[in-house]
Amino acid sequence: MQDLRKSLRPGRILIPVVFGLGVASWMLYSNFDPEAFSFLRWSWTAAFWIGVSLLMMGLRDLAYTIRIMILTDGELSWKQAFQVIMLWEFSSAVSPSVVGGTGPAIFFLYKEGLNSGKSTAVVLTAIFLDEVFFILMAPLVFLLFGSNVFPPIGLPFAEGVRTALFLGYGLIFIYTLILFYTLFFNPHFFKRLLSFVFLIPFLRRFRMRARKLANQLIVTSQQIRDKSWKYWLYSGIATFLSWTGRYWVVNFIFMAFFFSHLGFADHLLIYARQLTMWIVLLISPTPGGSGVAEFIFTDFLGDIIPNLAWSVPLALIWRLISYYPYLFIGAVILPGWIKKVYRKKPVYKIVE
Repeated sequence: MQDLRKSLRPGRILIPVVFGLGVASWMLYSNFDPEAFSFLRWSWTAAFWIGVSLLMMGLRDLAYTIRIMILTDGELSWKQAFQVIMLWEFSSAVSPSVVGGTGPAIFFLYKEGLNSGKSTAVVLTAIFLDEVFFILMAPLVFLLFGSNVFPPIGLPFAEGVRTALFLGYGLIFIYTLILFYTLFFNPHFFKRLLSFVFLIPFLRRFRMRARKLANQLIVTSQQIRDKSWKYWLYSGIATFLSWTGRYWVVNFIFMAFFFSHLGFADHLLIYARQLTMWIVLLISPTPGGSGVAEFIFTDFLGDIIPNLAWSVPLALIWRLISYYPYLFIGAVILPGWIKKVYRKKPVYKIVE
């Protein structure tokens, strides 16, 4: 528990904030253009579309809350499910994207009353659904848009971002394939694989943790094999809505400031570009992709923005809506949640 408090202490929100704002400030300074903030002309139209972008984050959180209620077979109340999602998002936001908030998420569910086997099953199933979304949607948008889903050649670091994209998709595909085979066909395969890999001398000290993970996967496999098609359909729809809500945030931010420049095809392309952009962010070594997200925003969406100088301020608005709130919401919820789940029951003396 002390390790969890240390890794998720509210003070850690400063790290991703410094990363994100530091990179954005450096980009503004190194490519200074007096036109960078010229798009910020506030109006009721802009306020409306910014409000819609906030509603998209609400849709995302609602879909995630419903999904975790489905995955837990209704064992969590709406309040419990919402708190778990917010704490999960907080742990992901203060951890490197490539690591994520898997461990804390299992702990949050366990402390809400689920047994350790089911907690692990729920988290791994949620991760599996997210990865399947990327595995299926990335080829689909490529079929629709071809090479347009990649950052245009000529923009800064576009080639490097493309390489990271292919690397990220390859890693996600391999990981999902192994997870699928393990969960649905042969859970003992992963245990044998880990036992072999962690015989390597410099990995031996992690062997017990690896075996524990393998045992959790076996339990998870037993938990989810007999689920009905409705379970997978409803949780799949919730997964699609959660990611779509997140992606539409950028669409509506763009609508707020240059509505007349965007057609229907542009909105579809913005959605497609964000999907590929998130594949890169999923392998980011920084907390919640901070710094990296602001940096690659220009590469992926710069050619859609009427003035390339606007891209960094727009990236900051995007992150202010879609990322930074989870840092502060989690920091507010976490202390009270810890007190709640560790509250000792009063001991009453029996008076004869």
